[in-house]
Amino acid sequence: MEVFVVPDADAVASCAAREVLEGLARATARRSGARPPASGSPSTAKGQAGAAAVAAVVPAVSGPVVLGLATGSSPLGLYRELERAQGEGRVDLRAAHGVALDEYVGLPAGHPQSYREVLRREVGDRLGIDDARLHVPDGAHDDEASLAAAAADYEETIRGLGGVDVQILGIGVNGHLGFNEPGSALTSRTRVKRLAASTREENARFFDSVDDVPTHCVTQGLGTVLSARRLVLVATGEAKARAVANAVEGPLTASCPASVLQWHADAVAVLDEAAAGLLANRRYYDDSAAGL
Repeated sequence: MEVFVVPDADAVASCAAREVLEGLARATARRSGARPPASGSPSTAKGQAGAAAVAAVVPAVSGPVVLGLATGSSPLGLYRELERAQGEGRVDLRAAHGVALDEYVGLPAGHPQSYREVLRREVGDRLGIDDARLHVPDGAHDDEASLAAAAADYEETIRGLGGVDVQILGIGVNGHLGFNEPGSALTSRTRVKRLAASTREENARFFDSVDDVPTHCVTQGLGTVLSARRLVLVATGEAKARAVANAVEGPLTASCPASVLQWHADAVAVLDEAAAGLLANRRYYDDSAAGL
């Protein structure tokens, strides 16, 4: 896993956008039959120069690329950077497919905190991706068999798209990835899961109270996440520091679902200073980012 530590949340958004677009450029080339651009190691300028860094290095991206989408607060700045790049005519994501990591079970259609609605607002409306190209698990069932069928259907949807080219990820304070809570099987596929109490408390800020946060979800499994061609993890803030350290430097274990990123051949973590605060090898990552 490559790890890049940048000064603040704005720099994280800029650097992460560059990593996402680099992966999508390869996908654009692959789908068009052209030679994919070479991958280059980011420099600290990607983060420190803020949005200007994206403008300097964004590769050509267009066509039906498949972008895996995370919700929560972590990726919002990244989505704004993608919107900026598209508004300046440097990329065109209108024909892209967006694939959600997960969805709550039991929220009514149109609920503002359903992930379909969140992604419509934060991604579809910003990037001009129509609803038919935003793919979200169907959590609108109230029986186990229908939810299991919806999970299986979602796996088929991802396969039918040719897989995810770049998956954007956040990380929970308990190390969850998507809604794969501690104890999740490392090779799991899309399925129904009960949300941990800590996750419901973490997400209560989006609802009137923790009692309004759903208790279950349909989530891509860790094995599903690992099938994406590139993974880009974004994390900011001191509250994420322990989970980040466990994911990046700890053992590969179901106790920290995000540790599966260590298995992936093209995984990148973009962190601010606070989120990187407990990394034992912090100096190494700084030197790596500087090209030393």
